[in-house]
Amino acid sequence: MQVDWRGVFPAATTQFRPDLSIDIGETQRVQDALIKDGVHGLIIMGTVGENNSLEPDEKRDVLRAAVEAARKRAPVLVGVSEFDTNRAIAFAKDAEKIGADGLMLLPAMVYVPTEAELVAHFKAVAKETGLPIMLYNNPPAYRVSVGIEAIKQLADIPNIVCLKESAPDTRRFTDLYNAIGDKIMLFAGLDDVALEGLILGAKGWVSGLTNAFPKESLELYNAYKRGDLETALAIYRWFMPLLHLDAEHDLVQSIKLAEQIMGRGSERVRPPRYPLAGARRAEVTAMVERAAATRPTLKSAA
Repeated sequence: MQVDWRGVFPAATTQFRPDLSIDIGETQRVQDALIKDGVHGLIIMGTVGENNSLEPDEKRDVLRAAVEAARKRAPVLVGVSEFDTNRAIAFAKDAEKIGADGLMLLPAMVYVPTEAELVAHFKAVAKETGLPIMLYNNPPAYRVSVGIEAIKQLADIPNIVCLKESAPDTRRFTDLYNAIGDKIMLFAGLDDVALEGLILGAKGWVSGLTNAFPKESLELYNAYKRGDLETALAIYRWFMPLLHLDAEHDLVQSIKLAEQIMGRGSERVRPPRYPLAGARRAEVTAMVERAAATRPTLKSAA
């Protein structure tokens, strides 16, 4: 399967009304704005999109709306984050019918599997869909590590084409390349290792803070691609205090607060999450406002 995913793919937020029902119109507005800013793809209903806070019918409605909003201007990948393999297969099949361009497939939620069980889960979902798949490895958040031996067992499955690597150890990018070569493309999955991931061979970056600062995120990637590491480093160093938020447990609330401060969305989240309060809210607000006041001059953001 030939898929050429590369660039900046924001993990887009799901927008809620004051009563915490899904605001489809605002969710589409956020997605449309990101595409107009020039992002290379969208990740819908990942961690930042609050996948596990949505009901099954809501997930399908949000995906349907995203496909409509994107209008084929950028690929739409949707998170597959379910409690068991059968539910994951059912959602993957529906996502294909609705018109998703790809799946971001997670291990089954809650249960910590053996390597054999993990591989079996990924293989079973891949077998039941024709869509290209980005596997998602995030051991700090989901307590499951998709090890290199597991990846080697999955590398020859035609529609498993990509791995979003969110382990904080950047040595993984080189170890993975040495293990499987170009069989599976790599994406950086943590904002605060994005530039390191790109330099070490990642084709792109699944980003949280792009929701608030898309032009700077795009210029960071573009500067790297044109070999202008001086500019890339300058942007990265300016951005880093915010990028660290993507690696915290309250990343969703922090990113949505940043999005709201920058006039791009609402901070509303569904329980068990609640909007940031107290000292943490003041800290994140100050970080975002400081970043907004010191934004670097961009050579290009196209």
